[in-house]
Amino acid sequence: MKRRYRLRRLAGRVGLALSVLALISPAILVFLWMLSLSLKNEVDNMAYPPVFIPNPPTLDNFFSVFEKNDFLTYTYNSIIVSFTATGLALLFGVPAGFGIAKARATRVAALIMIARVTPGLSYLIPLFLLFQWLGLTGTLSPIIITHLVITVPIVVWIMIGFFEGLPAELEEAALVDGATIWQAFRHIAVPLARPGITVAMILAFIFSWNNFIFGVVLAGRTTRTLPVAVYNVLTFEQVSWGPLAAAALLVTAPVLLLTLVVQKEIVAGLTAGGVKGG
Repeated sequence: MKRRYRLRRLAGRVGLALSVLALISPAILVFLWMLSLSLKNEVDNMAYPPVFIPNPPTLDNFFSVFEKNDFLTYTYNSIIVSFTATGLALLFGVPAGFGIAKARATRVAALIMIARVTPGLSYLIPLFLLFQWLGLTGTLSPIIITHLVITVPIVVWIMIGFFEGLPAELEEAALVDGATIWQAFRHIAVPLARPGITVAMILAFIFSWNNFIFGVVLAGRTTRTLPVAVYNVLTFEQVSWGPLAAAALLVTAPVLLLTLVVQKEIVAGLTAGGVKGG
């Protein structure tokens, strides 16, 4: 019996591993192919049949990206925009999530969800006309403001679930002891919801970092962000696959590294929110 149980358990683990591998293999293959393109010259990139392993590998495509494009400036712009948009989203979104959760304002929560799933193009034209009228197009300010359309709903929606799962008795005890609602929020609710705040911060940063549509329309020549910089690598004459893949890797690397470093916090935070919400 024990042997059968062990065999079934082993078969279950192997089946789960194979299922996970089948699900993530397309993403892994795309990433490896992009890495291969970035380490080959254009002759090998255009070769038929395709050459997967660079022989020898070269970093010329990465140097080309920095020489022909002001990539350091675009990196600085992305850092400023993403960190500012994420910070402002936490500043406004965490208290908003607490208020909505405690007031049980389900309609407001539904509006937040609608705002989250609505495509960014729906906001782009009126916001572009507004910023053009204000004379802000071509600066970082409109990009930061438009990124709040993405980051704030993410933070609010995640925090609603966490604050709804917190024990109400702790906050009621603080109010009975003479604390204000703001003090109860600051000293009790926020520390208990720290895993949710971490998850909301990471997801808001990732969505802001990867956003393309707002930057390509609202940014100027010196205020472009990294996703727009990848688009600028394309030319009308030809598609240089090596520099394009190198630029894409440079944009993807910070988010990928961040996800790998804090993956435990993301899983723990999402799991805690799901358990509390249940």
